[in-house]
Amino acid sequence: MDSIYIVIGLGNPGARYEYTRHNVGFIAVDLLAQKYGIKISKIKHKAILGEGSIEGAKVVLVKPQTYMNLSGESVREVLDWYKAPIKNVIIIYDDIDLAVGKIRIRPKGSSGTHNGMRSVLYQIQTDEFPRVRIGIGKPPEGWQLADFVLSKFTQEEKRSIEEGITNGAEAASAIIKSGIESAMNKYNSK
Repeated sequence: MDSIYIVIGLGNPGARYEYTRHNVGFIAVDLLAQKYGIKISKIKHKAILGEGSIEGAKVVLVKPQTYMNLSGESVREVLDWYKAPIKNVIIIYDDIDLAVGKIRIRPKGSSGTHNGMRSVLYQIQTDEFPRVRIGIGKPPEGWQLADFVLSKFTQEEKRSIEEGITNGAEAASAIIKSGIESAMNKYNSK
């Protein structure tokens, strides 16, 4: 049995950002916490976090509180403290290159255009960890990217994004239970 898993949802702290596109990672981590009875209430490592178990494995659920563009600072502190193998770190975040509610699991990779992931890769100096990307769609014509990712989902998008966030959370627990390959086979086709 592998040591410990760390599931990190990226987002921005505070009520103002609560249900915005950029916060789907936070929402997915909250769903996992709810499902597995893990209380996310400890304030440590520039994050709020909770420890518990998912599928029989010891898990730490993390929501960095640094604001998106500095997420890596918190991630690095958490990894330094818990000493989890990098392959046991799962990061869940939003992706503008996927349709609303679509999810993509990858075993490693670049940050793409995502500033939160760019910060993470810079701080931990590796991209060799699983990630679950949840599609939030592309900005409409004339929108600035920053305004778009901080906007809320439309009524028409609600069902798709709720499904995507649920699938994203389930994908993280599937990675813990049966490994990345199995999770990719199950969720990347949806």
